[in-house]
Amino acid sequence: MEQYEPERLSAPQLAAMRRSLRDGRGALTRRSLLRASGTAALALGGLGALSACGIPPAKREGAAASDDHSAAEKQINFSNWTEYMDVSEDEKSRPTLDAFTRRTGIKVKYTEDINDNVEFFGKIKPQLAAGQDTGRDLVIVTDWLAARIIRLGWAQKLDHANLPHAFANLSAQFRTPDWDPGRAYSYPWTGIPTVIAYNEKATGGRKVDSVTQLLDDPRLKGKVSFLSEMRDSVGMTLLDMGKDPGSFTDADFDAAVGRMQKGVDTKQIRRFTGNDYTADLSKGDIAACVAWAGDIIQLQADNPAIKFSIPSAGYITSSDNMLVPAKARHKTNAEKLMDYYYELPVAAQLAAYINYVCPVDGVAGELAKIDESMASNTLILPDRAMAAKSRSFRSLSSEEETAYEEKFAGLIGA
Repeated sequence: MEQYEPERLSAPQLAAMRRSLRDGRGALTRRSLLRASGTAALALGGLGALSACGIPPAKREGAAASDDHSAAEKQINFSNWTEYMDVSEDEKSRPTLDAFTRRTGIKVKYTEDINDNVEFFGKIKPQLAAGQDTGRDLVIVTDWLAARIIRLGWAQKLDHANLPHAFANLSAQFRTPDWDPGRAYSYPWTGIPTVIAYNEKATGGRKVDSVTQLLDDPRLKGKVSFLSEMRDSVGMTLLDMGKDPGSFTDADFDAAVGRMQKGVDTKQIRRFTGNDYTADLSKGDIAACVAWAGDIIQLQADNPAIKFSIPSAGYITSSDNMLVPAKARHKTNAEKLMDYYYELPVAAQLAAYINYVCPVDGVAGELAKIDESMASNTLILPDRAMAAKSRSFRSLSSEEETAYEEKFAGLIGA
């Protein structure tokens, strides 16, 4: 087997991952209040494995080639996050998966064994690096890890002839990520927007709708928080500065960090947080913040004072994505399942359960049949104006990530 010099994660990268796993989006998202316990402990074990093994620095051409046994073996092994698939009211079945099996005869072994990206990558990396089957035909990982797996040649190129609904119905805002142009290897499962949230009781009824307002409004001093995830906080600040998070320079990054540093120095910013901002926002101790949309949907159910806004400058969206790993035995079957979740009625049923951005265009009518309030919620179905403001944080080289995370850690005191 071809050998590689290991590309070990730098200290700033490891620190950022530990921070994410402890209290960031990696620890408390996807119906976060239901799946918090135990994640960080599992995840940190994965960090050790990931660091010790190293990451090959370059793609191995041909690594993704595999024999497809789909015709003879009507099955799929599907790994996903917890609370990321619809379940019946009695919690004994998964309606959309069961309907897929009835229609196609393909049985789905569905496993909720992804607690966070780093821990999961630690599980599957040894097999991928050795050119072996991971035992999984379909996995769902966040965009930065999807980019890494694709770059290393560890994802199979998709046959779009098997994905007619996905190709036709994929929302424009998710079509061209810089790490997978044209979606040759992946399709999004859901989108994760970063927005501005505020408690209108704590703001005296005032709307908060820009990073400039968060950083400069004296009436918010000491009651503002930003996120401890670098891509979200820096990305939102770059947008507010008129810079594109998809094509910024080192100088742009430094300027964004400097702008937030001023907010720290003047005590405008109370703190940088993971999902723990939610309690303070509900109580009003934090009046306004940079926030994740999935949390806000949950908070609004219990507290009508919680509002969100989309800055005119734009907002950051990341995504969780379906990939077929190298050497997976049932690629065609996996593609059929991927395409199934882009059929409008199926997409609506899934969106109604998980409450994150649905990447399927044209699903509003079907979702309204299930829940009209969800169909009109732009945190689940962005309207055209909101979708047009969505931006993604560009892919980073290992060197960039090390440098940026080190500077960001200095900003937030991590």
